[in-house]
Amino acid sequence: MLRIAVPNKGSLSEPASTMLREAGYRQRADLRELVLQDPENDTEFFFLRPRDIAVYVGSGQLDVGVTGRDLLLDSGAAADEILPLGFAASTFRFAARPGTATSVDDLHGLRVAAAYPGLVTAHLARHGVAADVIRLDGAVETAVRLGVADVIADVVETGGTLRQAGLEIFGDPILESEAVLVRRRGADPSPGVDQLIRRIQGVIVARTYVLMDYDIEAALVERAVQLTPGIESPTISPLHHSGWVAVRAMVPRKETNKVMDDLWDLGARGILVTDIHACRL
Repeated sequence: MLRIAVPNKGSLSEPASTMLREAGYRQRADLRELVLQDPENDTEFFFLRPRDIAVYVGSGQLDVGVTGRDLLLDSGAAADEILPLGFAASTFRFAARPGTATSVDDLHGLRVAAAYPGLVTAHLARHGVAADVIRLDGAVETAVRLGVADVIADVVETGGTLRQAGLEIFGDPILESEAVLVRRRGADPSPGVDQLIRRIQGVIVARTYVLMDYDIEAALVERAVQLTPGIESPTISPLHHSGWVAVRAMVPRKETNKVMDDLWDLGARGILVTDIHACRL
C-alpha cells in the first residue's frame, strides 16, 4: 500500500488535496480526518503538519509527501524533492535597516532572525559566513525593532510589510520555494510512486495547457502551426469544404487569447478552446 503525507492545514493543504483529487485519488470530506483510506488506489493518506512531513517521509514511515521546498530544506530530513508541483510559490530574502548590509557577505557576526533557521544556517554556511541565527516562530519583521536581531530572513512577496517595519531587502534570494513532492533519500523504486508521479504530471500539464481547434485554408497551415506547434505536432484533418483543414493543438493556457488573435488575423475561423481535465504525455 502506498502511504502519502498531505498537509493538514495552511496554504499547502487545500491545493494539495485538490491536485490529488484531480489525479484520481480519494480525499477527505471532513477536515477532522487525519487518516484516510483509498482502497481503489491501494493508498493511505496521512494529514500532518506541513513542517513535519519531510521528517516522516525521510524516516521511511511514509512513502511520499507534499510539503514546501523551504520546509524540506529547513528540516534537514533524509528526503529529496522528486517533483515540483507549481503552487504555493514564495521567495526568501534578507532584510535589514538601511545601511546594515548589502550582501550576504556583510552578515559576519550579525544576528539573523528567521522562522526557518535550518534553511538560513545552510545558506550562510555555503557562503562561508559565520552569523548568529535566531529562531522565531511566526512573523519576524519586528525582531530588529525590538533589538532581538540585526537582520531578518523571511518570505517576501511585495516587500510592503518590510518597508512598514523600516526594513529594506538586500542581496540575492535565499531560496525560491514552492510545493514539492518528496521521497526518502535512496528509496527503492515503487510502481505506486511512479503512478502517482505520472498522474500528478498529468494534472500539471492539464492546468498549464488548453486544447485549441480551428479551421484554416490549407495554404496557410504552415504559418498557422508556427503559432500552435502543440506538444509534439498538431493534428490536421481535411474538411468537407475543399481547400480547408481542421487543426487541433495544445496551447499554453496563459497565451490563449493572444494565439486566438494571431490565428484570426491569419485567417483561421471557428476557433474553439477546451479545458483539459487529464492527460498523459
